Amino acid sequence: MSEAILVTGAAGSVGSTVVDVELAVNGATRQLTLDCAVTLLDALREHLQLVGTKKGCDQGACGACTVLLDGKRVLSCLTLAAQCEGRQVTTIEGLAPGAELHPLQAAFLRHDAFQCGYCTAGQIMSAVALLEEGRTRSDAEIREFMSGNLCRCGAYPNIVAAIRDVAATRSA
Repeated sequence: MSEAILVTGAAGSVGSTVVDVELAVNGATRQLTLDCAVTLLDALREHLQLVGTKKGCDQGACGACTVLLDGKRVLSCLTLAAQCEGRQVTTIEGLAPGAELHPLQAAFLRHDAFQCGYCTAGQIMSAVALLEEGRTRSDAEIREFMSGNLCRCGAYPNIVAAIRDVAATRSA
């Protein structure tokens, strides 16, 4: 699927701050014309209507905006959309096909690893990368490598339990 969206200005004009960007998001290629300062977070939420990724602090301190970029976790509020051209972006909406849940999404439900749910998408995306990195040898290690994701409700023990649950099934 390809879609062009004009945001502002005229691309290519002298002194223009507008750029054409091709983003591969959740397996679909999308064409955008954006101001060069638009963050990946704003491109996802405001221009592609992928609102699962949350804007928390907008300063890189809370982790609510965590997405995967080529399989690595990044804070989308600190990443320019133009930097993502030619790379694979995965958001919470693209984590699992259709109505099927990713094992971490299912574990978050089983372990009640969310309360208000605002941080949940960022927590899950960070945990997916954490599992791929093999950083699940202990609860302390999980806490350390998830420390960039804040939960205002304090569901941390349940989040760790959900990650340990999935890690155990992967190593079994």
